[in-house]
Amino acid sequence: MKIVPLFLGIATGVLAGATTVLLSTPKSGSEVRVSLKSTSTDFRDKLSDIKLQLQDVKNSIRTLTKESKEVIPEAIEEIKADVEQWKNETAPLQTKLQEEISAIQSAIEEMEKALPKKKEAPVN
Repeated sequence: MKIVPLFLGIATGVLAGATTVLLSTPKSGSEVRVSLKSTSTDFRDKLSDIKLQLQDVKNSIRTLTKESKEVIPEAIEEIKADVEQWKNETAPLQTKLQEEISAIQSAIEEMEKALPKKKEAPVN
């Protein structure tokens, strides 16, 4: 969302409200001037506060962007290193498991050869 249209909308609303109050108030000219001066001072103060808050938000976004550019690549590198370390640590286990699976398959094949074959009954 763009900031300029937001401020233009707020300023337009404030001016329209102030004009409505000015035209519909049963106050004397001097009372209206004092009221306008007070309202304009309040409006300037609030606008100044909004500007400061927006500047804080901009600075926070810049800081967050800068930190994310530094932290994300570091995190990715750490994850890559951890995965590589895990692969290296599990490689001997994988080899051992493959050897055991081969041994089991060989044992099954030998058992199949040793078992007498079942003769099929003739179909009537």
